[in-house]
Amino acid sequence: MAPRLDFSDWWAKDTRKGTPVVVKMENPNYSVVEIDGPDSAFRPVEKSRGKNAKQVTWVLLLKAHRAVGCLTWVATVFWSLLGAIKKRLSFTQPLGSEKLGRDRWLFTAIKLFLALSLVILGFEIVAYFRGWHYFKNPNLHIPTSTLEIQSLLHLVYVGWLSLRADYIAPPIKALSKFCIVLFLIQSVDRLILCLGCFWIKYKKIKPRFDEQPFGNDDAEGSGFEYPMVLVQIPMCNEKEVYEQSISAVCQLDWPKDRMLVQVLDDSDDVSIQDLIKAEVTKWSHKGVNIIYRHRLVRTGYKAGNLKSAMSCDYVEAYEFVAIFDADFQPTPDFLKLTVPHFKGNPELGLVQARWTFVNKDENLLTRLQNINLCFHFEVEQQVNGVFLNFFGFNGTAGVWRIKALEESGGWLERTTVEDMDIAVRAHLHGWKFIYLNDVKVLCEVPESYEAYKKQQHRWHSGPMQLFRLCLGAILTSKISIWKKANLILIFFLLRKLILPFYSFTLFCIILPLTMFVPEAELPIWVICYIPVLMSFLNLLPSPKSFPFIVPYLLFENTMSVTKFNAMVSGLFQLGSSYEWIVTKKAGRSSESDLLAIAEKETPNTKSQLLRGVSDSELLELSQLEEQKQAVSKKPVKKTNKIYHKELALAFLLLTAAVRSLLAAQGVHFYFLLFQGVTFLLVGLDLIGEQMS
Repeated sequence: MAPRLDFSDWWAKDTRKGTPVVVKMENPNYSVVEIDGPDSAFRPVEKSRGKNAKQVTWVLLLKAHRAVGCLTWVATVFWSLLGAIKKRLSFTQPLGSEKLGRDRWLFTAIKLFLALSLVILGFEIVAYFRGWHYFKNPNLHIPTSTLEIQSLLHLVYVGWLSLRADYIAPPIKALSKFCIVLFLIQSVDRLILCLGCFWIKYKKIKPRFDEQPFGNDDAEGSGFEYPMVLVQIPMCNEKEVYEQSISAVCQLDWPKDRMLVQVLDDSDDVSIQDLIKAEVTKWSHKGVNIIYRHRLVRTGYKAGNLKSAMSCDYVEAYEFVAIFDADFQPTPDFLKLTVPHFKGNPELGLVQARWTFVNKDENLLTRLQNINLCFHFEVEQQVNGVFLNFFGFNGTAGVWRIKALEESGGWLERTTVEDMDIAVRAHLHGWKFIYLNDVKVLCEVPESYEAYKKQQHRWHSGPMQLFRLCLGAILTSKISIWKKANLILIFFLLRKLILPFYSFTLFCIILPLTMFVPEAELPIWVICYIPVLMSFLNLLPSPKSFPFIVPYLLFENTMSVTKFNAMVSGLFQLGSSYEWIVTKKAGRSSESDLLAIAEKETPNTKSQLLRGVSDSELLELSQLEEQKQAVSKKPVKKTNKIYHKELALAFLLLTAAVRSLLAAQGVHFYFLLFQGVTFLLVGLDLIGEQMS
């Protein structure tokens, strides 16, 4: 051990003699310090000593400055929020409000809760300022004798306390316990999925196939080893994205004589139809085997479109069908990464690829959607595909064995989730599915809240419709009992019904009500700890999104209103449960796509394209090009909307936050405050794409 070179102890050993010296300064600006030795001046002084009045004043001034700065920041944020609200209300026309239609029942119920909470809050404020602090104690003593009653208002308030404790609190307690149990069950399911994903990563489990399943590349001339593949692109008024999707599909690396591209156009706009026809004609002149189909009667939405295309006579010559929505851009090697999995696996009916999003960083709304969808593909789809060989078909970026489609009954028009419908029926017929997490297809997520809300309504009302229709078929099918239990209890009930039910009921209804009924107060771990843990698990597949964990948690609770309304509408056939609205796209392209387009749009390329075209066809193409430019320049008026249900819930939660202040409930207050502000921002459509 190195010697200690500290001479102060040695020096003090010889000089520490005599009596201690006390130095007193008459100047009040200096502090008084007692020195009991020569090294006392070098020792740390206690914080509680040595401070004079001037130093204390400076400390108080610094603290006051920080407090004023914090209040100024809060006031600035609040003032900016009020300015945004005022601007939105002044520029939003009556047509810009949400049309409730037959879904008005939920809005009416929320308004009744809000009116009741405002009345109760008035009573509580009066009671607080008059000193009736009975609500601070859960085991409160309610005055019963006439001597304790101070006035008529006091008598009414005491009657409310008795009614609350005896008749209102018990059913709220029972409902909250039921929702907490559902919450815990769903949390356990989420945890098991994450553990399954970790196991897949640890063991490096993924579907594999032979390196050269179709022989050498020189076999492309004859093409006898490559199976016949039909590629379908269903679309409807997809002016923004039709060109890039057709271009990506036509560049798939597959023998030309072994692939047919069907562009299934359901557009009702003649100008858009002409643009799509021109794009098909362009790729047809390049040697791509591509055809254009348009239905005169648009029935059954996407399911009807696919059903009509599969009824063509030439489809019998094809073994597989790949489906891409209009905003999807597969890579050239997509078919060579998916179709080989079918070889030597006759029970395989579907190969599903993963989605990636070209506009995931466009705004806050797209970032929050990316968190949900990354968890869906990375965890849910992958775990179900590896351990169960079953998952819900995502409707696009997948390859089906046509025989599996035919044996399962083909595309049906009975619901708005035709992809989940065909997947469930194929599973009941014994077909297996494979999910490829490393095969990715570019697409878009909705950039506006209006488009996202309509998409989520369809995605949550359709499964409940399907559950009602296929429950009997599941019970009478020949699959094993545990597969039936997985379909009914987990796939439908837990993940499609229970999740939106408890999320809306527990955090948007019961929690604010417990502020007015403190006997049924929810524990902190239900409000804070477990939701944060579940949000943390959801963010694991997208680690770059961890800074958005709080907005994600608040936004998911906000979306529970839409999901709950859609779930009830689909289950009981209410409102717009069978309404299909095409999700609005922006036509975003990746950097590589933009570079490729720039290279292709050169005069040499254009001259090569038009070299083999006749004069009449050239005239027709030039007219279509002019029409395309005219359509693209056509102004489209867009406005942000106001959403009534979200605004009503915002005021309900903010009212409950004010009530929580009276009982000094810190965590409850902050949660209700931030959740109420989130509902307010969403209700005024201040999240997502903003229209000028």
